[in-house]
Amino acid sequence: QVQLVESGGGVVQPGGSLRLSCAASGSIFNIMGWYRQAPGKEREWVTSIRSDGSTYYADSMKGRITISRDNAKNTMYLQMNSLESEDTAVYYCYGIVVGTAKPSWGQGTQVTVSS
Repeated sequence: QVQLVESGGGVVQPGGSLRLSCAASGSIFNIMGWYRQAPGKEREWVTSIRSDGSTYYADSMKGRITISRDNAKNTMYLQMNSLESEDTAVYYCYGIVVGTAKPSWGQGTQVTVSS
């Protein structure tokens, strides 16, 4: 059974940093990444990483985030720096199993940027 579990969310002051983790199990993922959903807004793609290490970033957070993955641990990370109040959202990790196109989702982790 495919499972994705996020951790690392919390409350941080503007300008602060957080590192989110996504522990995957049950399969091998070709593409993994993060979406976020702010209150009253649609879910927004943030970043992706392929199994070969290629990375992709949304303009909204480019330069402030770094995505990485440890294939041996089947875990993905999202380092977020210089956080702004507009980054407040629930962050969801997703993974696309090798040979498929449908993503699997984690339950989400809340990130709140507030003074």
